[in-house]
Formats: sequence, structure tokens, C-alpha cells
Amino acid sequence: MKLQEIRAIAKHHQINSSGLSKNELIHEIQRHEGNFDCFGTACDGVCDQTECLWRDDCFDAATA
Repeated sequence: MKLQEIRAIAKHHQINSSGLSKNELIHEIQRHEGNFDCFGTACDGVCDQTECLWRDDCFDAATA
């Protein structure tokens, strides 16, 4: 997902995205939604959060 789309989601949640990296912003959104702030931490392509909006990007970030 592109940063512009992530910022729009953050704005919807009234989160100030100024100065935050993509990962930090996604963590803020995850916490605001009441979820684990686990973006980018999937190990070996394993994650039990099957309905997560960030799932595909998370796997990419975890392998980077």
C-alpha cells in the first residue's frame, strides 16, 4: 500500500502522520484499531492475522 493511502487511513482515525515513517504510521493505526502493532514482524511468512489490512505489505517489510 502506498504511503498516501496509509496517510488517508490515519487521517480517518484522526492520527497525525507528520514525521512518521510508513512502519511507525501503520503501528499507530494498528494500535488505534485495537490490534497488535506487529507490522513487519512476521517470521518466515507466518502470521495468524489473516484478515489484517497490512498482511501483504507486512510480509514484504519482514523480509527486507
